[in-house]
Amino acid sequence: MAVYQKNKPYNPAIQIQAMRARYPQFKAKKKANGDIVFSGKLQVKTELPVYTIEIYYRGDSRPQIFILDPLPVDGAPHIFPGSGSLCLYHSDNYHWNERKLIAYDIMGWTAGWIYFYEYWLQNNHVWIGPEVPHGL
Repeated sequence: MAVYQKNKPYNPAIQIQAMRARYPQFKAKKKANGDIVFSGKLQVKTELPVYTIEIYYRGDSRPQIFILDPLPVDGAPHIFPGSGSLCLYHSDNYHWNERKLIAYDIMGWTAGWIYFYEYWLQNNHVWIGPEVPHGL
């Protein structure tokens, strides 16, 4: 596997290469503006469902992560209202930029969100994952 230099701006081709190396089941589609949509299936544990996910890489803008199947239930925690994108981190604790890789940061947090969401579904809507109070 290739070694990626920290603090070097990544172009879309490097994002795609990193995803292919770590998550070959995800396909990439480049947009004319340089954005990339990664689509694929992710199963966190064999006893949990296989999830279909889309991730929008938008350079320095926060990536957007969508669960397409199975759709999260209404009222599921840690989903941005309006867009339906997963909330994986609070901007006070982590700042996304184009030097970071979807394959390293976002995919791991997406898997964690799925795990905690499945626990939440099965355990009276108790979220055991990390979270930060919002609106303060």
